[in-house]
Amino acid sequence: MTARMDKRFAALKAEGRPALVTYFMGGDPDYETSLGIMKALPEAGADVIELGMPFSDPMADGPAIQLAGQRALKAGQTLKKTLQLAADFREVDADTPIVMMGYYNPIYIYGVDKFLDDALAAGIDGLIVVDLPPEMDDELCIPAIRKGINFIRLATPTTDDKRLPTVLNNTSGFVYYVSMNGITGSALPDPSLVSGAVKRIKQHTDLPVCVGFGVKTAEHAKLIGASADGVVVGTAIVNQIATSLTKDGKASADTIQAVATLVRGLSTGTRSARLVAAE
Repeated sequence: MTARMDKRFAALKAEGRPALVTYFMGGDPDYETSLGIMKALPEAGADVIELGMPFSDPMADGPAIQLAGQRALKAGQTLKKTLQLAADFREVDADTPIVMMGYYNPIYIYGVDKFLDDALAAGIDGLIVVDLPPEMDDELCIPAIRKGINFIRLATPTTDDKRLPTVLNNTSGFVYYVSMNGITGSALPDPSLVSGAVKRIKQHTDLPVCVGFGVKTAEHAKLIGASADGVVVGTAIVNQIATSLTKDGKASADTIQAVATLVRGLSTGTRSARLVAAE
């Protein structure tokens, strides 16, 4: 496995705080603005970056992220360009872990072996491919692990104790707990239920458990971060990008700064989580 992910979570554990994992769509609203957003995320407080791979037929994404994918595709974003985005980011940041998140179809068309070689060369540390269940590990998961790239699996409220060991098998880097049934961008789930779910997952694995879907504000991040090893924020960031655009859908002078301001607030919430828990 690439060392960046394990080093980052070990450092955060030593600090006694959860990670802030930030998602944005590669190429939204255009390549250069997207690269500017990616470069701004670590300085604003992001600990791990999830880089979305735009796809025309998403299944788990809510309307906000679906629209972001459409904006990116309309601007000419491809899987090759998303890999280039990561490579360009690596020229200025060698430490922040990058996880590519998306669907299998574009990777299959690109070619699995070529994709994994190019991902490794671009500095990718992990993959989240939401439409590949454990029963299909031979397709991508096992080849990725053999190349040294983490394969991060999703667990949900319906993943019971009988199913969890199968889901966690071959999972590395961290476990992504989807805190509700449904699509991205829904309401914040009950933090007490999330806490119980995180404890249950931790009975099956030593991997960090990061929680996403529904986190939009610093207060949300603080509540979820009180029990999780990481807080994942995506839709709020994508919405921040969308609301900053001009009437014709182009990036404005405020787009990158608007995202950075939001992430700074989320970082403050996340960093205060364990302080509250320790009192």
